[in-house]
Amino acid sequence: MYNVLEKLRSGEALSAKEQKTHEQGLVSILLQLHNELDAAVAAAYGWPADLPEEEILERLVALNKERAAEEARGLIRWLRPEYQNPQGTQQGELGIESKKAGKTAIATAKEVLAWPKTLAEQAQAVQRALQLHERPATAEDLVRQFKPVAKPQQTQRLQQIDSLLQTLHGLGLLRKTEQEQYVK
Repeated sequence: MYNVLEKLRSGEALSAKEQKTHEQGLVSILLQLHNELDAAVAAAYGWPADLPEEEILERLVALNKERAAEEARGLIRWLRPEYQNPQGTQQGELGIESKKAGKTAIATAKEVLAWPKTLAEQAQAVQRALQLHERPATAEDLVRQFKPVAKPQQTQRLQQIDSLLQTLHGLGLLRKTEQEQYVK
């Protein structure tokens, strides 16, 4: 069906077999739906609807770089905040935009991060610490980025960070190097 759709878009003549696919598969309706979707996406971005594919890709790459820079500064644009961040707890010490403060606090690798109370916030904090680390890291590397605690608690925190790194890796959110280090 999509081969026929592409031929329709390019204005090429259809063979008898392709004409049959066109009629049975309602490819004209599929083409119309794609055109409407393309126009809606262009309108959502504020772009002209008739941009060539190369320019669309250039604009998307530029937009991706802009979003990556925002995330590096700690600004998270939640698509569904009620689902992705139900507590609305974007901690300033994590370097993430705070809804309550209305501003973004940015942490650097030299800053000491607070250890959050909830598991979800701890997972975010570990991801943020790894992002701030700017190179592959182990749990031992990351534990130093959090406020120090007494020795027994430090051992427990190290185990928590290691467990979170393994979990985030298992979920595909982090990569693990051959040297047993993690990278975002």
